[in-house]
Amino acid sequence: DLGTSAVKLLLMEGSGKICNIVSKEYPLFFPHPGWSEQNPEDWFTQSIEGIKELTEGIDRKEVAGIGFGGQMHGLVTLDKDDNVIRPAILWNDGRTGEETEYLNTVIGKEKLSQYTANIAFAGFTAPKILWMQKHEPENFKKVVKIMLPKDYLAYRLSGSFCTDVSDASGMLLLDVKNRCWSKEVCDTLDIDMSMLGKVYESCEVTGKVTKKMAELTGLKEGTIVVGGAGDNAAAAIGTGVAEDGKAFTTIGTSGVVFAHTSSISIDPKGRVHTCCAAVPNAWHVMGVTQGAGLSLKWFRDNFCNAEKETAKCMGVDEYYLMDKEAEKVPVGANRLLYLPYLMGERTPHLDPDARGVFFGLSAMHTKRDMLRAVMEGVSYSLRDCVEVFREMDINVSDMMACGGGGSSPLWRSMLADLYNCPVKTASSKEGPALGVALLAATGAGIYSSVPEACKAVVKTDKVQQPEAERVPEYEKYYKLYTEIYPALKAEFAKLAKM
Repeated sequence: DLGTSAVKLLLMEGSGKICNIVSKEYPLFFPHPGWSEQNPEDWFTQSIEGIKELTEGIDRKEVAGIGFGGQMHGLVTLDKDDNVIRPAILWNDGRTGEETEYLNTVIGKEKLSQYTANIAFAGFTAPKILWMQKHEPENFKKVVKIMLPKDYLAYRLSGSFCTDVSDASGMLLLDVKNRCWSKEVCDTLDIDMSMLGKVYESCEVTGKVTKKMAELTGLKEGTIVVGGAGDNAAAAIGTGVAEDGKAFTTIGTSGVVFAHTSSISIDPKGRVHTCCAAVPNAWHVMGVTQGAGLSLKWFRDNFCNAEKETAKCMGVDEYYLMDKEAEKVPVGANRLLYLPYLMGERTPHLDPDARGVFFGLSAMHTKRDMLRAVMEGVSYSLRDCVEVFREMDINVSDMMACGGGGSSPLWRSMLADLYNCPVKTASSKEGPALGVALLAATGAGIYSSVPEACKAVVKTDKVQQPEAERVPEYEKYYKLYTEIYPALKAEFAKLAKM
């Protein structure tokens, strides 16, 4: 699992038992404000070291298959001799504002949505390619291969120039409906399709470990490599989200709500992403809220010094104490609402100018009311994502919770009441790395399908049921929450110009 700060490697037996986990860090570079880059060679050297450490003490010839997952959208470019031309431009790089604007206005959101099932975002790969064409034409002339971060690793290991449908969905170059490159978009952007790798399903065998890499790692020459998946699609497999009705919510710095669907559904307003799932002939929809866990961290860092000190003395996590404080406050935080738009908002508003708001603050409110309001506001923003899914005829009846926020019993209970369905946690917390191990196990024939692999290996830990009396209470506050942003939208834009 090739993350932004480290590569996590996981060794799994066919039964699903996790034998070993290793993590190897590498640097991140910010050459200009808002830019974010990494050196692909760092990924490779740390992954090779990680493979050796991971498989120490076992017969490396017994490894049946390898899957790759990780950060999406990054741009890796190679020349005719397979040298990396420039550092990889990452998913969280903000340099492509003009290119994104061009894609959405000149080519048009409607056309992009028709061809690729998505509209342009600064993070996607296509705007990065346009940026390179415009700002580094000499470099772009040398480009022979364009690839995504995890696919660069797979290429080095197997020599197979390819990608998988889920990761390719985040490039804005894939015809997501037909699971192949979009000729229309490539022609419009003047991208030679020979620069793009062959597209495979996530569990398909795409190549085999080369002789050179076998000597370097100790793995057997010919060990299969499968397509793998982008981080969220891989996390879905690792949490068992591989059938209709299943979804997961991640509360990390941002929040993600991700639902599986066996028929393609595209939001014409572009509020959520539609991508190919890591399950063949299936798709997923994904809503993103920008300031989920970030809101709680912001509140902790600015207002919870007492909790930090107490937690240190007690030897517990400060978030545990914050949970206990918020639990003492009733649903609705004594009529206080919070909009978690500290970094603007994506789903459903697509508004970079939106900002955080406490609504209804009065002299009776205390710190713990504000704390509860923050947690509820994040939960309302995640419910917004589910509402878009419902508009698209994608219904969720089984929700997994992951990420740091998913470990909070209070947050899980809020989500269960607001989604009005059970919210569960998986017994393994290894999400994406476990997901690509299951894809590799399917490719190696240990399981006959991805859903079968999920059923065999992914186990539920905790289940939070919705509370019948709290559901209508939350509904009242959620309805009011949805009315606050439209009332402030124009004022947010004015504030941004000040």
